[in-house]
Amino acid sequence: MYGDRPRARWSWAYDADVGLAEAGKRILVGRKLRSAQLGETLLPKRVALPVFASDALSSVAYAPDEILLTLSMAGLSAYAFNWKIGIAVALVMLTVVASYRQNVHAYPSGGGDYEVATVNLGPKAGVTVASALLVDYVLTVAVSISSGVQNATSALPFLNGHEAIAACVLVVLLMAMNLRGAKESGTAFAIPTYLFMFAIFSMSVWGFIRYAGGTLPAVESAQFDIAAEPPYEGAITTLAMTFLIARAFSSGCAALTGVEAISNGVPAFRKPKSKNAATTLFLLGSISITMLMSIIVLADVTGVRYAEDPQSQLLLNGEPVGPSYSQDTVIGQLAKAVFDNLPIMFYFTIACTGIILVLAANTAFNGFPVLGSILARDGHLPRALDTRGDRLAFSNGIVVLAFGAIILILAFDAEVTKLIQLYIVGVFVSFNLSQLGMIKHWTRHLRTETDPAERRRMMRSRAVNTFGLAMTATVLVIVLLTKFLQGAWIAITAMIVIYVIMRGIGRHYRHVETELEISDMDVALPSRVHAIVLVSKLHKPTMRALAYAKVSRPSSLEGVTVDLDAETTAKLLRRWDELGIQAPLKVLDSPYRELVRPVVRYVRERRKASPRDVICVYIPEYVVGKWWEQLLHNQTALRLKGRLLFTPGVMVTSVPYQLTSAKQAGPPRVRSVPGDVRRGDPTPVRRDDES
Repeated sequence: MYGDRPRARWSWAYDADVGLAEAGKRILVGRKLRSAQLGETLLPKRVALPVFASDALSSVAYAPDEILLTLSMAGLSAYAFNWKIGIAVALVMLTVVASYRQNVHAYPSGGGDYEVATVNLGPKAGVTVASALLVDYVLTVAVSISSGVQNATSALPFLNGHEAIAACVLVVLLMAMNLRGAKESGTAFAIPTYLFMFAIFSMSVWGFIRYAGGTLPAVESAQFDIAAEPPYEGAITTLAMTFLIARAFSSGCAALTGVEAISNGVPAFRKPKSKNAATTLFLLGSISITMLMSIIVLADVTGVRYAEDPQSQLLLNGEPVGPSYSQDTVIGQLAKAVFDNLPIMFYFTIACTGIILVLAANTAFNGFPVLGSILARDGHLPRALDTRGDRLAFSNGIVVLAFGAIILILAFDAEVTKLIQLYIVGVFVSFNLSQLGMIKHWTRHLRTETDPAERRRMMRSRAVNTFGLAMTATVLVIVLLTKFLQGAWIAITAMIVIYVIMRGIGRHYRHVETELEISDMDVALPSRVHAIVLVSKLHKPTMRALAYAKVSRPSSLEGVTVDLDAETTAKLLRRWDELGIQAPLKVLDSPYRELVRPVVRYVRERRKASPRDVICVYIPEYVVGKWWEQLLHNQTALRLKGRLLFTPGVMVTSVPYQLTSAKQAGPPRVRSVPGDVRRGDPTPVRRDDES
């Protein structure tokens, strides 16, 4: 009769009066999206590239710094290996990108390394990969945000000493942006990411043009020598130099972080998902390698010097430069030299670099929630992580990631030099198990494939994965050897803890599923239903509970009260008889003035006497409108429910009775407005002051 119009109007009316908290949420997150609108949130390649590649692209901003920082320990002569290490890092990245392009085609569901390892190596390997990726995502946010804040400190001195608080604020802002949905956050972050690419490519192209023309000046730090640190002073043994180069290589491999995010985010792409994800991976690899090698080569030709302790390591005429010298980042030094005749481009490059370091965390905000939802669906994490929020994003996963990153930032005081030591381990654990899983994947399919062309393609793919496994395993061993004591052990410990937790959650869900399987006994109906109404005094809530219990037509109905005071109990019995209530009232003795224990004991005895029967306990409860009123009521009911819920065969039913404060605190209905009748809206409306 009324159709859909009145329901739509009531929904609007209710939303309009839900309160300040809901209004604030709508301002922060945006309007709700229907489940059918999920397709509208999918990303085109032009948006997916900055969303999923910002982490890997931002690594270009600090990977060269980490290489030079490590080599400077052996003095200026070690810089000769700079470009060679860059080529090795680029080769590993090229191999990993080629491997992941196969992953997104073979496993497009979004599980990425976790799915590859689970399907081909077993559940334990899958959980191992998942724990490594979860740790790496949290570290990505902590490292990226902390790095961005520390870069900003040079331009904003008031942040000095408050880096951790500023980083936490930025994490919260990123969380809020991502709660609005992947498409909206991606669109907002796409422009800064593309501007960063433009800035680095402009600096590289203009730098090489000036170098070819002989007009490229040396950087300011080119005049310095570098003092070697122990044990690299004097003659360096081959073993020591090999270890140093390996350590520099492992530091430079920070450029690979974020490559795996695309394979975990395939479901976020528009169709054809696998093809678009593979294309985005190719673009990511090409851009990252080009930018990385351009910066490393420019650093060589302009004579960049970069030391961990510049005030004592950098020497001018054999003497340390002292505290008056302030060391810029590698990109900062290059931009100052390349754009010495174009200051606006120098500031533009520095600004874009600082912004991309912060936005790199957005990759984790897109990868972590999706991976968390898949793990929750498989029973390894709480099911709440598989729930989409108002904007169809996995809101709980976004909040958990932000909370974990804030804890790390506060624990390490937003110091990148400390956080970076925890980095890389997790992502290379997942790289290795993923490559091994893909090798088994191709081997399994080759056993049944008969088409010669398809077999050749599979064999080429397996060769790529085999080479990739050799490369990533080498990097992992180097990382563990060179960074374990510097902080990598913390990341490994975190992975082990998360692994144990996920295995425990998985066991719990499996046990629950087994317990909840329907058996023959569950199909049969109970013999009888005994209704017990708890009575403290005779008033409206008790009468309502008795009425509800009677309407349910139980096999038997009785009231139960506890004798705490003989006079009060006698009055209750007299009043019960006066009202002529058609149910017996059972009085339970309580010599020690206990209330909960006698009721629980009585219910359990009734249950024990008739195991096939069901006992339903009705508990009258007040519904109040103010939080402090809750402290004055329902405490006994809460304790009783807590005890009875653990008794098999016993159901507990709360019978609510709304007090006046509860009715006043409820959502007010909308008053009639002029034109309702004319528009054909006959919805009955109650005024706020009506009872």
